[in-house]
Amino acid sequence: MRRLFFLLPLIAFVAVAGYFAVGLTRDPSKLPSVLIDRPIPEFKLPAVAGTNVPGLSSETIRGRIALVNVFASWCVPCRIEHPILLRLASEKRVAIFGINYKDWHEDAAAWLGELGNPYEAIGYDDTGRVGIEWGVYGVPETFLIDRDGRIRFKHIGPITPQLLNETILPAIAALQK
Repeated sequence: MRRLFFLLPLIAFVAVAGYFAVGLTRDPSKLPSVLIDRPIPEFKLPAVAGTNVPGLSSETIRGRIALVNVFASWCVPCRIEHPILLRLASEKRVAIFGINYKDWHEDAAAWLGELGNPYEAIGYDDTGRVGIEWGVYGVPETFLIDRDGRIRFKHIGPITPQLLNETILPAIAALQK
């Protein structure tokens, strides 16, 4: 009995270490979203001041296959994915909309002026309230929306060429059929 008493902490340690070891092998960009296959939240956001792009609402998105990209000027991974969004916008395969998340108007406008603007419309979400309704964990996050206004895919983190070619473009093609 005394031996079991001394082994109990070791058994507990092994169980906790195993739990954390399994958790560390998971891909954080594959967090499940309860919004998949559900309608996009109802929202209306003003435009980013200093840009010639209109604000964004749920009505703007519905009726089209669209990517909604949540970004901010202070987000380094957003800068990494930006050339991919610009290329996709130039190909006109899908409508791309932006939600500028917890940013300053001046910074967002300067960032878009410097890097280019792939978005047809951008909503300015300074408080992050709309981001919360979309289930945003952080930026960048990208959502694929079908014509009925339902979220079909969510990606957390920057879009890479591989993700675009192997996952997003095939999903867009499937929705266009």
